[in-house]
Amino acid sequence: MPVFPDDAADLTRLLVVADLRRSVAWYRDVLGAELVGEYGGTSAVFRFVECWLLLVTGGEPTADKPTVTMAPPTEPERPSAEVIVAGPDCRAAHAELASRGAAFLADPIEYAWEIRAFFRDPDGHLFEISQRKHESAAPTG
Repeated sequence: MPVFPDDAADLTRLLVVADLRRSVAWYRDVLGAELVGEYGGTSAVFRFVECWLLLVTGGEPTADKPTVTMAPPTEPERPSAEVIVAGPDCRAAHAELASRGAAFLADPIEYAWEIRAFFRDPDGHLFEISQRKHESAAPTG
């Protein structure tokens, strides 16, 4: 019987940030995530949409990741990942997040399969809010 991922307890998204204080304020006040704890001035844990977000400051390789240097995004226009939050009303979420200070790349755009809008955190991590439409209208490739 497989042990992983069947026995996994949580999924955490780790994001490397340049300024922990600034990021904690943004994730709490703009995104609306619940701050669970801060550790050693180098990390903060948030609960957000039934998942965990771990913000960490960059760092050099460690014994358990000897070839990896952690750093915030250097080219926000070329993301390799994003955080997507699906909800029932993209336009209402857009208005609320914008009122809290989220800087959107464009107003929500409607497609046959969804309505979506994109914004970034202070370090350039890409976020998407999405309102899914009927399953039959999903893109096919």
